[in-house]
Amino acid sequence: MPRMITSDQKPFVVWLTGLSGAGKTSIAIELECELRARGHALVRLDGDVLRKGLCRDLGFTPEDRAENIRRAAEVCGLLLDAGQIVLAAFISPFAAERAQARALIEPHGRFFEVFVDTPLSVAEGRDVKGLYRRARSGELPNFTGIDSPYEAPEAPDLHLHTAGDTPTQSAANVLTFLAWRLIRI
Repeated sequence: MPRMITSDQKPFVVWLTGLSGAGKTSIAIELECELRARGHALVRLDGDVLRKGLCRDLGFTPEDRAENIRRAAEVCGLLLDAGQIVLAAFISPFAAERAQARALIEPHGRFFEVFVDTPLSVAEGRDVKGLYRRARSGELPNFTGIDSPYEAPEAPDLHLHTAGDTPTQSAANVLTFLAWRLIRI
């Protein structure tokens, strides 16, 4: 539930993109805790959560993935208009859809694309839900990184290499970046 914002809060979106298991959600949770402790009002949006509600009618075809990201971007815009900081954790595998998300969000506030970069082998090793195993056995068609591509951002606002960093370390890197870009967070 959104809280009352402080008068000096600057709404923005941190869009975390990367493979399943890269650490997007874990980093977003760390960021959420730290920003709330600093008195900021924010909303954390997660791809898994949106797929259970707002986007439950969508599959994993390229068209459905594009619509999923469009809906997420529209929600981000509404939240920015309400003065919220938004932490958005979505695989968002295609460059065109991430560009569309930026275009939909930027009229409402700042957009920072953060590439949560983890090698596929590391992401598979972190696979607590067994999704990669299921994808490799053919149970999950169109799974990003296995039989559907992930187009890595060519020029993200921030590039995190999470194979050797903890979510806390990665979140600290995001906070340092935000402090530099936004002056005060």
